[in-house]
Amino acid sequence: MAIKRVYTIVLDSYGIGAQPDAAEFGDNDCNTLRSIVSSPLYDTPNMKKIGLFNIDDVDYKTSEAQPTGSFARLQERSRGKDTTTGHWEIAGIVSEHPLPTYPQGFPQSVINELEQAFNRKILCNKTYSGTQVIEDYGQEHMKTGSLIVYTSADSVLQIAAHEDIVPVEQLYEYCRMARKIMSGEHAVGRIIARPFVGTYPDFKRTARRHDFSLQPPAETMLDVLHKNNLATIGVGKISDIFAACGISKHIGITGNEDGMDKTIATLDDDFTGLCFVNLVDFDMQYGHRRDVDGYAQAATVFDKQLGEFMAKMNDDDILMITADHGCDPKAPGTDHTREYTPLLIWGKQIKAGVNLGTRNSFADIAATVIDIFDLDLATQGKSFLEKIM
Repeated sequence: MAIKRVYTIVLDSYGIGAQPDAAEFGDNDCNTLRSIVSSPLYDTPNMKKIGLFNIDDVDYKTSEAQPTGSFARLQERSRGKDTTTGHWEIAGIVSEHPLPTYPQGFPQSVINELEQAFNRKILCNKTYSGTQVIEDYGQEHMKTGSLIVYTSADSVLQIAAHEDIVPVEQLYEYCRMARKIMSGEHAVGRIIARPFVGTYPDFKRTARRHDFSLQPPAETMLDVLHKNNLATIGVGKISDIFAACGISKHIGITGNEDGMDKTIATLDDDFTGLCFVNLVDFDMQYGHRRDVDGYAQAATVFDKQLGEFMAKMNDDDILMITADHGCDPKAPGTDHTREYTPLLIWGKQIKAGVNLGTRNSFADIAATVIDIFDLDLATQGKSFLEKIM
């Protein structure tokens, strides 16, 4: 029986231990999964049964005696530990050079160019927490109309503005301007619109965030599938991450639970191709905020929904669960962590109990998806299809 649908679900930041080069990225003994399993709120029997705790060196919980799926540990080859490089590599692109980051803020020449384009002054220009920055600069923004521009450990330029001062569509236009300016040596992975509402000290970010991403520098599995008239459904941030390249259908979500509900709903749709899902709450709501129990509870809720998803899958469906980087909630600071990621593969046609070991690149996923549909993609990834079917 041929495989008709592939579901690839990215648990954003669900790392499983420091890579050998972690110190080069400012990380030491980081391990997101080990941190969250310490919480009494953590319970993921479905992932355990597939083989989560049978993966190489994931030995801090009891392994499954008879895992029902295939499993692996993936090493990132790209020179980064962020959303963009992680997802690009999952889709087939290994980024040999890191995207630019600005731990000391953006150069004054860049700020001058942005101010000239916006015809507004800029506040902040520092690495900042997204919730803290509106608390510290929100009042001044509302008095002056100046835009709050900040960054993080990721390759991002973020623009925050109150919806009463800058209408959301205008904020998006400023981001489009910034996307054109942030090119060449300053080509950050994402320009992010961060609208907020409320009054001080109760400012709150709204759900109308929008990412204006750098276009992938090469063809991805999405592009190849799309040009061969196969479905490419992006759930959550996927369309933003890939600048809508190769996406035939975008499904917006409000959070992890909504994302899984909508992914489960697609099982009723008749399509052939890929459904690519990002669940960002693990990272945004819990990893960066160093909330161990929140992260653990989110994993537990996901696993329950995963059980519903698996029960509804067709015989010609395949599920792959992975991550794009780590964000250890017990690590110092608030940044992502350079970690291996898990790969769990399940479906009626998948061999049970196959340990694929430690794979050399996230791009092995792309190579395998392309192999499933008997297509071609130039990638450093290696297909593992023969080993799991």
